[in-house]
Amino acid sequence: MVRQIVEDAKSESGLSTVQTKYFTFAMPPEELLLDCGEKLGPITVAYETYGSLNKEKSNAILILHAFSGDAHAAGWHEGASSPGWWDEMIGPGRAFDTDKYFVICSNVLGGCSGTTGPSSIDPRTGKPFGIDFPSISIPDMVQVQSGLLDHLGIEKLLSVAGGSMGGQQVLEWVVSFPQRLRSAIAIATAAKHSPQQIAFNEVGRQAIMADPNWQDGQFYDSEPPAKGLSVARMIGHITYMSDTSMSKKFGRRTGSNGKTRPFGNGFEVEEYLHHKGLTFVDRFDANSYLYITRAIDDYDASRGGGLAEALRGLEARILVLSFKSDWLYPSHQSQEIIRGCKKAGVDVTCCEISSTYGHDAFLLEVAEQTKLVSHFLERTDELKDIQ
Repeated sequence: MVRQIVEDAKSESGLSTVQTKYFTFAMPPEELLLDCGEKLGPITVAYETYGSLNKEKSNAILILHAFSGDAHAAGWHEGASSPGWWDEMIGPGRAFDTDKYFVICSNVLGGCSGTTGPSSIDPRTGKPFGIDFPSISIPDMVQVQSGLLDHLGIEKLLSVAGGSMGGQQVLEWVVSFPQRLRSAIAIATAAKHSPQQIAFNEVGRQAIMADPNWQDGQFYDSEPPAKGLSVARMIGHITYMSDTSMSKKFGRRTGSNGKTRPFGNGFEVEEYLHHKGLTFVDRFDANSYLYITRAIDDYDASRGGGLAEALRGLEARILVLSFKSDWLYPSHQSQEIIRGCKKAGVDVTCCEISSTYGHDAFLLEVAEQTKLVSHFLERTDELKDIQ
């Protein structure tokens, strides 16, 4: 029965089976110079592509994932029970139409899904880096993505798009590689984190480091800090939803497992958070959590100055989307990006979408985003032909 449900879902999916590819570069002595001043190499990048690159290599779109995402944005992996994390947005006839566009998605530097990160083997020791992995930044992630495009022979992107942390990467592309873009789509994101956003991430980091199994980051030969990582993920999930979406999804209904835990009232929302925490432990590295959240918190697209100054002279068009119920990345932070674009004379389009899903809306509000993104990309393509 479960297999049939999966097969039915695959038949409705825009893309069929896809495979993750790998690219290694920055081989010694030509290691990548990171923001922190250290060098790193070799670097392996996990990535997937959907659709076909045209002869002019002018139809490429780079998709940038959020904090816990990976390169598997669309389609199905062999034997998987679910498609890629943005499957409803990528595929034939979808927002990122693979009948028209060549779509690329890669796992970020510091990740744990195929791209070099703290759990990767340090060639100097033959053991996982752990916290000997150098500090990384959003600009470092984008440098690696630029190297991947060089490998693919793509000089200029039709667009770069992403939500949440993916949106920060979008902004970094705009600031660091404006000449390689025709457009950019920043969704539910911020040019820099607020104290509240930093605070939530710090609580998650402290939960991990307080777990005795963390062992100062050198836990790879023993039990991982599962409890700490699980709690960190539970905190994150609270911020991804809204009060309205939680009320609709759970109310004050009780679940079936609460009585098995001390002090558990058995509310469905508790069971949901425990489930999300436990499943996250199976697929994510605790040290990657520490490194990536620090990179998100440290990021400032304006480089400490004015955003308008950082964007001045940009020729690429920008689409900025936000959601009314998103309290993790509230709309006023998108408005800051829009004001910076307008002051810099950048062609910017913006929309605040009505939704009750909270921050998760960028993954769930498919129909509205599809209309906006499709129109924006079509217009960008038209302008490319005019130019």
